[in-house]
Amino acid sequence: MGEPHRVNFCNNILDPTIKELLLNPPKNDSIVSTQGHIKSIRQFKNIGFIDLSDGSTYLSLSIVIGNPESAFKQNRYQVGQSISVKGLWRDSQGTQKHELVYDPEENGHSLSLIGGVTESYPIQKKSQTLQFLRTLPTLRHRTSTLAAILRFRSFMESKMNDFFESESFVKVSPPLITSSDCEGAGEQFKVEPLNKPVAKDKEEDLFFGKNTYLTVSTQLHLEVLAQSLNRVWTLTPCFRAENSNTNRHLSEFWMLEAEICYISDVRQLTAFTEAMLRYVTVSIRDKADSINSSGNFDDLINSRFNKLDIENITNRWSTLLSDKPWPTITYTEAIDIINKVKNKGRLKGRLNWGDSIQTDHEKWLAGEHFNSPVFITDYPASEKPFYMPPSTDFNPERPTVACFDLIVPGMGELIGGSMREHRYNELVAEMKRRNMDIEEMDWYLSTRLNGSVPHGGFGMGFERLISYLGAMENIKDVIPFPRAPQICHC
Repeated sequence: MGEPHRVNFCNNILDPTIKELLLNPPKNDSIVSTQGHIKSIRQFKNIGFIDLSDGSTYLSLSIVIGNPESAFKQNRYQVGQSISVKGLWRDSQGTQKHELVYDPEENGHSLSLIGGVTESYPIQKKSQTLQFLRTLPTLRHRTSTLAAILRFRSFMESKMNDFFESESFVKVSPPLITSSDCEGAGEQFKVEPLNKPVAKDKEEDLFFGKNTYLTVSTQLHLEVLAQSLNRVWTLTPCFRAENSNTNRHLSEFWMLEAEICYISDVRQLTAFTEAMLRYVTVSIRDKADSINSSGNFDDLINSRFNKLDIENITNRWSTLLSDKPWPTITYTEAIDIINKVKNKGRLKGRLNWGDSIQTDHEKWLAGEHFNSPVFITDYPASEKPFYMPPSTDFNPERPTVACFDLIVPGMGELIGGSMREHRYNELVAEMKRRNMDIEEMDWYLSTRLNGSVPHGGFGMGFERLISYLGAMENIKDVIPFPRAPQICHC
């Protein structure tokens, strides 16, 4: 059975993008129209050049200007302006494969200004730091690197969708406003109307009838949906009121979360997350290989101008695609490994059982010790939220829960997940032990009274994945408009 016929519903509605023109070039000597922003402009006595970009690819289209004195007579063209140009398409006489020739003396050719810029337009054809570009929230994505990261992010989301679709998951839309604190850390943003109406009683004073917050994780609602749909996933904004301004944290970020029914062991979750990350990484590598073998361009890599960045990108892909399965160790084993190294003087201090494994420890374990992504399972119960059940090899003297973190070289934690306690009595007992409000969580507990099944799930910060695979050291550079303490430019 052959490939299904694909209909281009937008044919003759939208002009081709610069990416489409370069990938599927028109016939030589045909008249072509295009639009974009000027990235650079050069004028000589008998010829001029404009490098035009429309954001669809890191490559710019070379516009060759014949008789530039006449062409530039009506308008003073500048970097950053948006223009429309119609001219003759031909093979390039320079380093690019193709170019568009505009001749003001030719009928059917045109060059016109769409939008001007101020004299202080800051995005020029020169090296600018990512830190400086963060001060330009409305313009920074006109740079090659940051525009390519957003296109890469879009590709990654489509590949995640393909993966979950192939595994019979249903994509769902849990609420962003919730009355519950999934993580129990209290790092929430409260939701209330700007202009409160005069209320007769306390309940009416609250817009939703109770205190509500922006979600820190959609997990609890995903658990509800999984009980009906078997396997669910989502990619949604989450919010943390954590006063942290590191290169790994955001106050608003996108979380990929999944819940899976009818599983009984945390190793099923670790195997699943490894398969997920290998799938998307293979998709990235195969796309880059197929593009390069056809003589075209790889957007993510070729938009970078630092050789070390390019090496980091390809090395990280290779690390995730190692022929060997990723190692799995318990929290207790991790503590023992770290302390042995500390005793040799390579790391300072000593970790006691029950202490948190810090980011530096995680980076060392995954980077230097294993040189591989590594799963750490069975953390102390005291470090984890209420919904995690006891580990399979539960030791009352050192109580642990059936959970895992995936740590990767150079970054640390990427994914966290666990089995979920599906037994009503045991879940209630743990909530009481932590002095939680049982009545407030009655909606969640009800799922354990109506055909509950064993299940588990995980969450992954999407920006962390993008920054890792794209070798971007600051997470603020892989999200369009970063939100962090003291940072909300627009």
